[in-house]
Amino acid sequence: MVSQKADNLLNLALDATERERMKSLELDVGYDPIEREWELIIKYSGSLDPVRSIAVSVIEMANEYAIVVIEESLIPQLAAFPEIDFIEKPKRLFFQVANGKRVSCINPVQQAPYSLWGKGTLVGIVDSGIDYSLEDFRNPDGTTRIRALWDQTISGNPPEGYAIGTEYTREQINGALQASNLQDRYQIVPSRDTSGHGTAVAGIAAGSGQRRTQIEIAGLNAGVAPESELLVVKMGSPRAEGFPRTTELMQGVDYVIKKAQQYRMPVAVNVSFGNTYGSHDGTSLIERFLDDISNYWKSVICVGSGNEGTSAGHTAGTLSETREEEIMLGVQMNEPTVNVQIWKSYVDEVDISLISPSGVRVGPIQEVLGTQRFVLGNTEILLYYGEPSPYSVRQEIYLDFLPRQSYIDSGVWRIVLTPRRIVSGEYQMWLPSQSALNIGTAFLFPVSRTTLTIPSTASRVITVGAYDPLTFVYADFSGRGPVSGFESTLSSKPDIAAPGVNITAPAAGGGYTTVTGTSFATPFVTGSAALLMEWGIEKGNDPYLYDAVIIGLS
Repeated sequence: MVSQKADNLLNLALDATERERMKSLELDVGYDPIEREWELIIKYSGSLDPVRSIAVSVIEMANEYAIVVIEESLIPQLAAFPEIDFIEKPKRLFFQVANGKRVSCINPVQQAPYSLWGKGTLVGIVDSGIDYSLEDFRNPDGTTRIRALWDQTISGNPPEGYAIGTEYTREQINGALQASNLQDRYQIVPSRDTSGHGTAVAGIAAGSGQRRTQIEIAGLNAGVAPESELLVVKMGSPRAEGFPRTTELMQGVDYVIKKAQQYRMPVAVNVSFGNTYGSHDGTSLIERFLDDISNYWKSVICVGSGNEGTSAGHTAGTLSETREEEIMLGVQMNEPTVNVQIWKSYVDEVDISLISPSGVRVGPIQEVLGTQRFVLGNTEILLYYGEPSPYSVRQEIYLDFLPRQSYIDSGVWRIVLTPRRIVSGEYQMWLPSQSALNIGTAFLFPVSRTTLTIPSTASRVITVGAYDPLTFVYADFSGRGPVSGFESTLSSKPDIAAPGVNITAPAAGGGYTTVTGTSFATPFVTGSAALLMEWGIEKGNDPYLYDAVIIGLS
């Protein structure tokens, strides 16, 4: 299948064999090989009735976005509907207090005359779940501060309008907290945070810490907005690689903001996940969805800039018609697969050659839309020349390195770009997230700018970088925005930096732990947004203190 209504990865995945999908890091994400069905993101206009007539399921979200499950054989028919604007396959997502609060100037606003603790606001945590039993997430009387908890991994009773997971109410959580033993507690509300990531994030944003008395609002190791209430989504990860998908993130954000509107309370939403796939110019469906839903209700969305600053997973340059450009990619031993995205202006005409570590060369490979296959040693190469989407003039050239046996060839691969006609000349390259690769698989001459992960590249979210609260130095791992030219749409990102090195946070199962990463800088900003909305909306000082106003303040 080659359809300009579908993103390049989906087109390539539909052209790939079952074996190629299974070997790839990205091509099988969203595909159920038993049912031969795909989970897809769609942007549509008008009615969803034609889609419902052929889809297995349709989850309608705000602003004409939807998640559909559909048989593979019916995807061309789906793309042919005039109501369908664009289709994307899901992508995998990857993870991204006391001293931090002090250097973030939180302590002064929690004293008179402001006395801001988050009262009357909601903090939305879309993450790996939460240990709801901890004191950090309870009121002084022992009841929960969680308004609702949607665990996408437990089938049974999904929220109205959604098709996966189970929703637990405040009353059910309180019932579980009153159980006499753990076995009874987790029979009532069996949701657990097995990684601890979401618990730490929630604690930094809104944990109440260890109180010394039952009348204290907050105690030692309290988070930023300890009197706010919580909406929690545990994203689904019921698959072998253990990572959630963009489809689950989108549904989680949609749920949180609609719940906040139902409760008639302002909400600050925390997203501490991201991935490297995309043109990084704000035009993918998940980026556009977050921009659109930011206009929905009194909300602000905070997203971590990612931890790819020093991963050597990005490089860039400018082509001229007079010389070839050679990019070197080091691949470590026992690497099962890797892929490379090359993004350039569609008007630039560029041929590609590949040189394997053993010196065998294929190419120049001319620009022919669709899938091409090559074999170099023990590595099969899938190359896909894409077309621009309806939202961007960027063109993607996607290279998937697949093993013919167990691993791809290790050593230095060279990607040669041969210009034929150049107008702009600028290009960008990204590898998958560092979490998905062996240490050392990287570009030999990386470029640290434009290392923001998606969806922190959305224009209407607050993009949060990390700094060390002891040295006040921007963390080397923290994702960075671009400088100029091709990248200028993101020249102001990240919007703000917060403490993200050696942060004290609640641990799932009890006690406290030390965490580092932009995942844990983001909730400082999320909690701060809740305090601003308390001052503006709850206390009547500025009824419009949300979304664009808070983004402007950051």
